[in-house]
Amino acid sequence: MNCLPKPGETAASWGRTLTLLQGLPFDLARAQYAAGVRVGLIEQSLLGWAKFERQIHLLEKLTLGPWARSV
Repeated sequence: MNCLPKPGETAASWGRTLTLLQGLPFDLARAQYAAGVRVGLIEQSLLGWAKFERQIHLLEKLTLGPWARSV
């Protein structure tokens, strides 16, 4: 039984891994915002979250360009 991936599959999985790693700082910022809301440092507000999310998404697009994730 051959368990080795095909060359195309390896490149695709490597590309997916890089995409996830590039988005990690932005995911961490979202997690920190959520943690701040949970402990009461940031007011719980859907409008506040939407504004934060727009800013993070814009920053991600400006930073990563064509490699940025889209919603």
